[in-house]
Amino acid sequence: MDGNKDESEHCISIAQKYINEGDRAKALKFLYKAEKLYPSQRAKDLIELLEKLSDSAGDSKHYGNRGRSSGFESSGNRARSSSARRRCSSKGSEVCLDYTEEQVEAVQRIKKCKDFYEILGVPKDAGDSDIKKQYRKLALQFHPDKNKAPGATEAFKAIGNAFAVLSDPEKKKQYDAFGSSDNKSYRRTGCHRNASYYEYSRGFESDISAEELFNIFFGGGFTPGMSPHSYTRRTQQRYHARENHASRQEANYSVMMQMLPIIFLVVLSVLTSFFVADPTYSLSKSLKYPYEKRTSNMKIPYYVKENFASDYQGSVQRLEAQVEEEYIANLRGACFKEKNYRESMIWRARNFRDRVLEEKAKALKTPSCDALNDLYATERGW
Repeated sequence: MDGNKDESEHCISIAQKYINEGDRAKALKFLYKAEKLYPSQRAKDLIELLEKLSDSAGDSKHYGNRGRSSGFESSGNRARSSSARRRCSSKGSEVCLDYTEEQVEAVQRIKKCKDFYEILGVPKDAGDSDIKKQYRKLALQFHPDKNKAPGATEAFKAIGNAFAVLSDPEKKKQYDAFGSSDNKSYRRTGCHRNASYYEYSRGFESDISAEELFNIFFGGGFTPGMSPHSYTRRTQQRYHARENHASRQEANYSVMMQMLPIIFLVVLSVLTSFFVADPTYSLSKSLKYPYEKRTSNMKIPYYVKENFASDYQGSVQRLEAQVEEEYIANLRGACFKEKNYRESMIWRARNFRDRVLEEKAKALKTPSCDALNDLYATERGW
């Protein structure tokens, strides 16, 4: 039974949520379920209250949503409308009603609105003064301190959202041209029920809260140097900040696209290095090429790896010819550099008219050229 009691209390909590939203049918559904799981006086009182409200909806002028022991609690003891009359159920717990039928109907009207103009009740060609005047009237009517009807808070936010857009020339122009993107995307998901009201009551807080906007217009929220249009400037600043952020992202993307070819070449070169085999020989001795060999023809020294005899399957004669060609090419390059250096030193000494320096320059040796001449002489058999 204890488990059923917890489940019953959970159903009552869900029912209270639907009561606050003004959905009596769903609230009664969960209250009946709670009563079935674990009968309680609290559930009975709420069921009796909702049934009476349903029966007297046509001729009763006063009903509302706040109660204490029944769970209809507000954030504090707020001032009640002088036109609202309290009615309390007489059985068990006290459930007090403090909003009028007219207030409920006004909230329902806001919920059924299809656009911002309909929410404020102004034509599309309304001027700034008309929009402000209508906002002041509706904001006072739907402020949570004055209107306790279910859904009044959401209606109050929707009114603030509508005013925030229609009082801003840039936002109003965009809204008239394209409507609301949030509303379109919301409807594309298939959620047609109350789609427009969903959007109108939710997007406003991103720039300024409905309560803050209310305080600005009615004297409770001014700061030094703040005007009723200061929220518009702040909205525009945030809009331009988002635009700048998008531009920076686009610039970063362009730089990345330009860098991609370079990155690709670097990665390709690194990957290629892993698949290129080591040379079969080297003309200089090292740890990787420690063993010396000489060519059969010119007796040129070259160095191979430890496993050369077992791993190399090519022609040794062709390999030695390649060694000799590379060795001669290296000597020719070195010889050219040595001759070029000696000629430049001779030319410098002559410019300075220094015969001593000129003789020294002429005496400079060219060992690579000498080795290359000796190699040719040996090959010719001189």
